[in-house]
Amino acid sequence: MNVPSKTEVDIALLLEGTYPYVSGGVSGWVQQLIHAFPEYRFAIAFIGGHPDHYGEMKYTIPKHVVHLENHFVHADPEKPAIRSLRGDPKFMEFIIDLHNGMRAGELCPLGSGLITKTLKLLTEQPHAAQEQFLYSQAAWAYLSDVYNKHCTDPSFVDFFWTVRQMHEPIWMLGRVASKLIPAKVYHTISTGYAGFLGTLLHYRTGHPLILSEHGIYNKERQIDLLQFNWLKDNRLSFEKGTEQFGYLQQLWIRFYGTLGRMCYEAANPIVSLYDFNRQRQIQDGADPSRTQIIPNGIPVERFEPLRNRRPSVPPPVLCLIGRVVPIKDVKTFIRTMRTVVNRIPEAEGWIAGPEDEDQEYVQECRKLIENLGLTGRVKFLGFQKVEELFPRMGLLVLSSISEALPLVILEGFAAGVPAVSTDVGACRELIYGRGPEGDGLGPAGAVVPMANPAALAEAALSLLEQPDQWQAAQEAGIRRVQSLYTQTDMIEAYRKIYTGALEVWQESALSSARS
Repeated sequence: MNVPSKTEVDIALLLEGTYPYVSGGVSGWVQQLIHAFPEYRFAIAFIGGHPDHYGEMKYTIPKHVVHLENHFVHADPEKPAIRSLRGDPKFMEFIIDLHNGMRAGELCPLGSGLITKTLKLLTEQPHAAQEQFLYSQAAWAYLSDVYNKHCTDPSFVDFFWTVRQMHEPIWMLGRVASKLIPAKVYHTISTGYAGFLGTLLHYRTGHPLILSEHGIYNKERQIDLLQFNWLKDNRLSFEKGTEQFGYLQQLWIRFYGTLGRMCYEAANPIVSLYDFNRQRQIQDGADPSRTQIIPNGIPVERFEPLRNRRPSVPPPVLCLIGRVVPIKDVKTFIRTMRTVVNRIPEAEGWIAGPEDEDQEYVQECRKLIENLGLTGRVKFLGFQKVEELFPRMGLLVLSSISEALPLVILEGFAAGVPAVSTDVGACRELIYGRGPEGDGLGPAGAVVPMANPAALAEAALSLLEQPDQWQAAQEAGIRRVQSLYTQTDMIEAYRKIYTGALEVWQESALSSARS
């Protein structure tokens, strides 16, 4: 699909690895947000890893998205040609200050002076900065010194190429920020690379930057790092503290932490989906006065008709709706089904979601189904419309090791489907209600520990085998989503944010015109 390119927009959305090339989750939320504001002209700056990782668009772009551009942090076409340089002392002074700030981590938040210096260099001289870092003798000497003083386990070759790979997106995003379509307001849907681009744009233009975090980017990257092949012991990734990371992993964590703190310093407001994540943002450097909570919301009326198609007794169908990737822990769901089928032989487990992101993991899941004797009982359905699934399932199941505030649980509630979930993200408050005492509406399912197939199976069986309890869970979910998680409330909250940010931009523009 060809998207026209304009010269100016109202709001630029900065999106990393999501909309419009990845379906579900955050991407669905972005589409929901864009559709809610047809009065604004949107631009999308998509940040991906490598173009080979993405196919065609998964969404139809609305007409008021008037500009789209794609940038890939590991496919940089503008990398400077190799040449020998002695090195600029002023540039190396900046690099040393920046790396010292990164090494200090949470104990030493970066000051705005260093941020301003960083961003000025990256947006005004991105090619020169990259060239100095890649090819100067001074940079080589500095990296050799850092390795000798601080590096503990990897070889110098591993250290050297890791550091180069780590910095590669920084120079590229500096060039993007220097040329991106002018926007009155920038809205990033994560920290990380998209958040860093937002930080660059905010300091370059002075225009407002809004940050919405669904999951906490730094936490998710730690999970990714702990799933790498060099971790061979038997503890689960999410059971380990950061002290268990190797040196290079610690290096990546500090790097992402630095990007996050820069974004927190630039953004206002800083939005999270629920209070636990808001507290994590504050812990990671966000100013509490800038933070606020806006839960996800859904169009409840879209799912209301599905309730009439629901059976009066629980069908023995458990359905996992999501991408078939390790973070969804599909293997735990499959192992859960072995116990469920032992008790209810006619039970089925459905896995409904895209299978194209991690083919190796998909094949491991298929092999596990075969090894557990579940062929025909656990089925891969591929991507499905949830409206076709909800009336036919007894329970929605999430076995994830990380979530934020899953839209699919809210959609299931609105359709009258109880949920059994691992204790991740906001799932506990969705199922039991907010606060230690809940909200008085009763449980809309059950919450169990992560990676515990036995607990997940027993919770599911308890609901399936007790129709009265299952029916009460349906009613609790319906009442909770209707009272706390509507699209109307969510959109109204973002309307206030957009209106306020555009007023700030207008005041700044008028002030500049007068001067």
